[in-house]
Amino acid sequence: MSFSRPIELKNASLSADKEPLVCAPLVGATEAAVLSELAAILPKKPELLEWRVDFFDGIADTGRVVAMAKAIQENAAGIPLIFTRRSIREGGNPIPLDEDQVLAMCQAVCRCGAVDLFDYELSVEPAYFAAAVALARETGVRLIASFHNFQETPSTEVLLAKFVAMEQAGADIAKIAVMPKELRDVLTLLDATLTARNTLKIPLISMSMGGLGSLSRLFGWVFGSSVSFAVGDKTSAPGQVPIEQLNTVVDIVHRALKGQ
Repeated sequence: MSFSRPIELKNASLSADKEPLVCAPLVGATEAAVLSELAAILPKKPELLEWRVDFFDGIADTGRVVAMAKAIQENAAGIPLIFTRRSIREGGNPIPLDEDQVLAMCQAVCRCGAVDLFDYELSVEPAYFAAAVALARETGVRLIASFHNFQETPSTEVLLAKFVAMEQAGADIAKIAVMPKELRDVLTLLDATLTARNTLKIPLISMSMGGLGSLSRLFGWVFGSSVSFAVGDKTSAPGQVPIEQLNTVVDIVHRALKGQ
């Protein structure tokens, strides 16, 4: 039995037989730092990598960004790469680019063939998101529509509406990350994920952040989240746990679900 949907890439399928798919972030500020992180991560064998380019000090130079994406690809041992610029309004770092320049950067990186997926926030103006959808169709790079709230957890109804809006806007994958103020908020996120898993056609990624939210990173796949972000070398968001610990817990849960 699969609890989450598989993620189909242009040239490969990330099977839901591996649940969850583990994604390790790369957050280095320089080329050397990113490649050092990558070298530390590879022995831990995640299924995905995410390059958070808003941490990169060369983000204003598209040539450097493209060259770095290619370098990651060349050294990643075939592990698919997500390209992500997280905006300051959704918890990212300040960058010296406006949205037109961010979109142009995404276009250059996707067209160079070095990435397999890219993350673009649903909160941008609709014309920008439509351009991101067109870019995904043009290049075959899968589009992750994302929504982040670092202050609170909206209601189940609001979260479901976000998931639905992402699918209707043309995303290949829908991602939501929210911050719990109490334990019940984690249940809200998991409930919305399970309902969306049973009603939407696209794969989902969801997480509750922080200490309480770490529970969702360990068990969220049972409720329909296809990916869990875990620490390979450095963290990119509060509540991420080391890959080794995540794998241990996931193995225990899999065995329990199978009655072993």
